[in-house]
Parts: sequence; C-alpha cells; structure tokens
Amino acid sequence: MKLKDFALLVLICLMWGASNVVSKLVVGHWGVPPLYFAAVRFALVLLVTLPWLLPVPQPVWRILLVGLCMGAGNFALLFMGLQTASPSSVAVVVQAGLPITTLLSIVMLGERVHWRRGLGIALTLIGVLIVVWKPGFALSAGLMFVLGAAFAGSLGAILMKQMDEIAPMRFQAWVGLTAVVPLTVASLLFEEGQIVTSLAAGWPFVAALLFSALIVSVCAHTAYYGLIAKYEANLLAPLTLITPLSTIALGVMFTGDQLDGRMILGSALALAGVLIVAVRRTRAPIAETQEHA
Repeated sequence: MKLKDFALLVLICLMWGASNVVSKLVVGHWGVPPLYFAAVRFALVLLVTLPWLLPVPQPVWRILLVGLCMGAGNFALLFMGLQTASPSSVAVVVQAGLPITTLLSIVMLGERVHWRRGLGIALTLIGVLIVVWKPGFALSAGLMFVLGAAFAGSLGAILMKQMDEIAPMRFQAWVGLTAVVPLTVASLLFEEGQIVTSLAAGWPFVAALLFSALIVSVCAHTAYYGLIAKYEANLLAPLTLITPLSTIALGVMFTGDQLDGRMILGSALALAGVLIVAVRRTRAPIAETQEHA
C-alpha cells in the first residue's frame, strides 16, 4: 500500500473512532434523543447526496431493505446503545458484525467457512460476550442494543451482496432516503424534547451533526470506497482495527471510559478473532463499512 493511501486509511479510521465518541456526547451527555439524532443526520446526508439519487437501484425492494437495515436499524440501535454504554465497549461489541456477517452468509448465501475463520468467529463472540456480560450474571442493556445494530448492519451487508454494484454516493443517498422517514416517525412517536435538548446543546450539537453526517458518512465512507477499489479487502480489513483502538483511546480521554481487566481481556479476544476472520476474506461489500460509524 502506498504511504499516502495508508495515511488516508488511518485518517478514515480516526474519523470513525471519533464519530463513536461524538455520538456518545450527543445522546449520552447532552441528552439529545437518539432516534432524532439519527433522523437529522440522515436528513443531512440525503440533502447532500440528492443529486445522485437517480437512477433507482434495482430491484427497488432490495435497496429499500438494505437502506432500512444500514440506516434506520443500524444507527438507531447504535445511538440507543450509546445512551448508556461507553464508546470503548461499543467499539468492541460492534465488531461482532464481522462474524455475524460470515454466519449469515453461510445461511443465506450457502458460503462455506473453514476452521480458521470458525476459530476467529468463536474468539470474537467470546470476547464480545465478556464485554457485554456484567458482574452478577446480568447483560448490559445498552450493549444489547449495539449487538442489534451489528446484526442489522450484517443483514444489510448480505442483502447488498445480492445486488449489482451501486455507486457509493448513490448508495449513501438511498440509505439516507430510506432512513429519514421511519426514524422521523419513530422519534415523533416515542421521544420528546428533541428541539429543547438540541437548542440546549447549542453550536456543539450543530458541529457534531455536521461532523457525523458530512465528514464521517459522506467523506470518510466515500474515501474508503476508493481504497476498496484499489486494494484487496484482506489487506484493508485488518487495518481498520485502528477504528476500535482509536475509539478506546478517545473514549478514555474524552468520555471517562474505564478499562478494567474484563474489558481488556474481552477486547483482546474480540479483536484477535476479527483479525483472523478478516485476513481470510476475499471481498468486502460496501455496505459493511457502515458498521464503523
């Protein structure tokens, strides 16, 4: 990999990591309702990518399902999880998306998995379970939402594999379109104080929204798609482990995340498992990159 491309990938991963911490500040510290935050984020993404909306990807029903999984489902559950969970733990648990995608590919696409990838899946899920499981044999509610987000993203990735390739900006436009309506309706039905909390947060909320929608969703993802076109997935995928590592570091610095022995052990096992699975892959669908932010 060229040095400039490696530097770009590191920057992308840092943006993804920062996005997790910024989202935690928005929904966890400033009290902005998570469904509302997801809705306005995708509304802004749609506004910017509207010129790329046509022609409509075919079949329409499948891109609608992909958009619902990758947008409304994935981000709504992720932000709901971040209300109570730390960015560090979220960054580890969301790594379950890679082995979940592999397992779904076995069931839905008939793919086969050799023992090394099976070992990687087992290590990842054990590590995630260690992070999710709280002392006293209780499960962390926030991290269960994050597991749901990982599953939604993985299902979207499998559905995406069954479609013809879609231009990155068109994909972003359709994810935005299919996410805005259900997220807006859900926010109006189940949340309150959207405007009050947004105004109370002030300009920091506006900055966080612009960063999440424009810098992360549009710029970082599109740049990553360009790297996918130039390099093999089994080279890029292991390097994207910079994302959870940077999230953990930023979480410790800015949101007071605590790293105890259980968190360190779970993180080490999960990331080792992801590395094993990633280096065995030969192709990374565009949709899977959404899991990073």
